[in-house]
Amino acid sequence: MFTTLISTADLAARLGTPDLAIVDVRHDLTQPDDWGAAQYAAGHIPGARFAHLDRDLSAPKTGRNGRHPLPQPEACAALFGRLDIGNRTQVVCYDQQQGMYASRLWWTLRWLGHDAVAVLDGGFAKWTAEGRPVTAAAPPPGTTTFTRRASTVAAVDVDAVVASLPARSLLLIDARGPERFRGEAEPLDPVAGHIPGAINRPASQNLNADGTFKPAATLRAEFAALVGVRSLATVVHQCGSGVTACHNHLAMELAGLPGTLVYPGSWSEWVADPARPVATGN
Repeated sequence: MFTTLISTADLAARLGTPDLAIVDVRHDLTQPDDWGAAQYAAGHIPGARFAHLDRDLSAPKTGRNGRHPLPQPEACAALFGRLDIGNRTQVVCYDQQQGMYASRLWWTLRWLGHDAVAVLDGGFAKWTAEGRPVTAAAPPPGTTTFTRRASTVAAVDVDAVVASLPARSLLLIDARGPERFRGEAEPLDPVAGHIPGAINRPASQNLNADGTFKPAATLRAEFAALVGVRSLATVVHQCGSGVTACHNHLAMELAGLPGTLVYPGSWSEWVADPARPVATGN
């Protein structure tokens, strides 16, 4: 069972085997409507089905719940059935390269109690660079029944984050780029800055230059330096909208540092209420 990452070689060796579901989660935040679906239609890993970050892996936006709200569990279970994911299925998810979007699906499956899910290390870019098979033929929607089980990951909501601020009882790790964290630039949300007390760990720092994840020992040393002696159950990953936060969570799981939390609403939900405090700089 693969529960964090899977290599391109390991996936290639398993193509066409029973109880394997492959999900293409390619996305572009600057072209959110159709870019990923168009890339999928042009060519994808054989057997893969497509899941859209906005339409499939996010709930409807209300203006106060962020850009990629976490869907209801019932909606997730129905989606997983359409993706042909049953409770005994090994799932492999991938995006264009770095795993930023695939990690959201990875985390969501674990949120519904499905541990047999792995992100393709290096994504579609590495797969195609190695000359592995690609097809434009799309399989039909799955008819599998997915049954929710006890979560193996946990989320915190905005109220818990607000309540933690006076005593700094939660360590918030912000996965956005440093210029967004410092409030020097904000291309996606109406307010720049970060949640007071948060520290910055860009998700891109989890990766090698080729888009694959750093070795587990390297990640462990880097995150241990950030967390110190704090309990992992008080470490909360957040970002702009709850997507790249999952990448940091995955990196810590890969590093052998399990049990951290995710704040799905993240910065885009936080700034929807002007009464919530905002910090800038380092």
